[in-house]
Order: sequence, then structure tokens, then C-alpha cells
Amino acid sequence: MKVLVLGGTGFIGSHVVDRLLSSGHVVRVFSRSPERFRQPLAQVDYRLADFDNIPALVEALTGVDVVFHLISTTVPSTSNRDPVFDIESNLAGSVRLLQTLRESGVRRLVYLSSGGTVYGVPETIPIPESHPLHPICSYGIVKVAVENYLHMFHQLYDLDYVVLRPSNPYGERQGHFGVQGIIGTFLNKLRQGEELEVWGDGSLVRDYLYVEDLARLCVAAAESDRVGVYNVGSGRGYTVREVLECIEQAVGRPLPVCWREGRKFDVPKVILDIAKARRDFAWNPEIDLAGGIGRTWELLNRTSG
Repeated sequence: MKVLVLGGTGFIGSHVVDRLLSSGHVVRVFSRSPERFRQPLAQVDYRLADFDNIPALVEALTGVDVVFHLISTTVPSTSNRDPVFDIESNLAGSVRLLQTLRESGVRRLVYLSSGGTVYGVPETIPIPESHPLHPICSYGIVKVAVENYLHMFHQLYDLDYVVLRPSNPYGERQGHFGVQGIIGTFLNKLRQGEELEVWGDGSLVRDYLYVEDLARLCVAAAESDRVGVYNVGSGRGYTVREVLECIEQAVGRPLPVCWREGRKFDVPKVILDIAKARRDFAWNPEIDLAGGIGRTWELLNRTSG
């Protein structure tokens, strides 16, 4: 199978590329810039261009069987600052992609949506795929809109798709800018000798997913003939305090934590129901939180020093 990974030099994309290669697939990557954490892989055909460069995108689609759409120019915590940019760069760009796929004859797409923001404040825990979609940030609204366009293109133009709604992925090669991913952010701050800032009393519950488990499901979705929407998570929730305990265990020393007043927009509890993905793809998350944090800390230290 010949695969194009849009955003294949990013955190999740680079792991999807690794999994595709180990499964024997031919991989092409379309991304704006090279990987930050390692050199280009000899087996991969890299095409570096902006997402709105349609001629470059059309050329990258030549001969491709399946496309992964992993590109996003925003993150949940900052998307509301400029919703127009979010719409123009992510929604309009994704619709242009779907039109280009139709014209290029590509008939299968795997799209990475969001397992937290599309649902808004949960009405039930764990959250099934059938839960109402009431996002309260621009990032989630755009993700839902792209999902709806995928359904439209499937109904009208026979584009097969799988939408994956991941929880909170973490692991090696994650960016550490302090705007998304508390595990990666905390580990990097510890590496730099900085204090860990925690909002609230540490009781917020989230579903954390090791990135290699996510990559396995991404590839399984591409290899299948399934069509539809799937939650992707670890199958259980952890409080922020439990995350801190796992980090302390990994680093082997007390953590310098600064506790801040809780924020009103933080949803108390988000855990995804992953029964559908387990059933349809014979998939299960294999790395628990303590093991994943330990591996991430070990590799962070190895690559940093």
C-alpha cells in the first residue's frame, strides 16, 4: 500500500510513519518542515510545502492509495484567540484537500479529529461516539465541521474515511511548548530544572494515550475497509495528581510543584469509551501510564544529553 501522511514530520505523524514502515508500506510525507527530533528517514519520500500549496499537494497524491490527514495549525487552548484563522487554515484547507482527493481519484482517508474538544462538557462518562457534539472551543468546532464534510464526501462522492478521536496522546518526540500536553510539558520542565505549574487541586481526570498505541490504530484503520468514527484512548482516566505520581516515580525525585487557582473552563472529567475501536480493529492500548511516562522520560534524557 502506498500512503501519504499529511503532517508526517509532527509528533503523531512521525510515529504513524514508523508504524507504516514496519508494516511494509510505501510512505510519502507532506509537511511544512522537517522533523525536529531526528534526521529524515531514508525510506521515506518527503515533500516539504505548505498545506495550501495545491500544486504540490496534487503532485504528492500521485499514485497514493490512502491519505492520513494529521495537519492542524492550532491547538485547543489557543484556537479561540483567532477563530477566523482556525477556519481559514484548518477548515478551508481540509475541504480543499477533500476536493483534491476527489479529483485525484484517492478513495480512502484517515482523519485525526479530537476525543476531548468535539464533545464539550460530557453528559455521560465514559463518552461514546454517539454522545452529542457540543464543542466549546474553535478547535473542536472545526474538527466537527471537517467530520461532517467527510460524511458528505462519502455520501456524494464515495470517499471512504475513518475519523479517529484520540484522547490526550503523549510520548517521545512531542513538542514541549506548554500549550498542549501536560506530560510532555512537565517532563521538559523537569529536564530544564523548572517548576511544574498545576491549575486547581489536581483532581481533574483525563484519558492519556501513549503515542505508539495511537499509531497502531491509525495504521489498522488505513489497512481496513471500515468507515466511520472511533474514539481512541487508554480506556481509563487519571487525575492530575496520579500523573504527577507517575512522573515522580519515573524521575526518581520529589517534584517542584506550584499550585494555582483552578480555571473555570477546565472540564472536571473526560474519559472516552473505546469499545468500538477494540471490537472493529481488534485493537487494545498496550502501554499504561506509568510505563509510557517512564519510556518518554528515558528517551527524553537520551536525546537531550
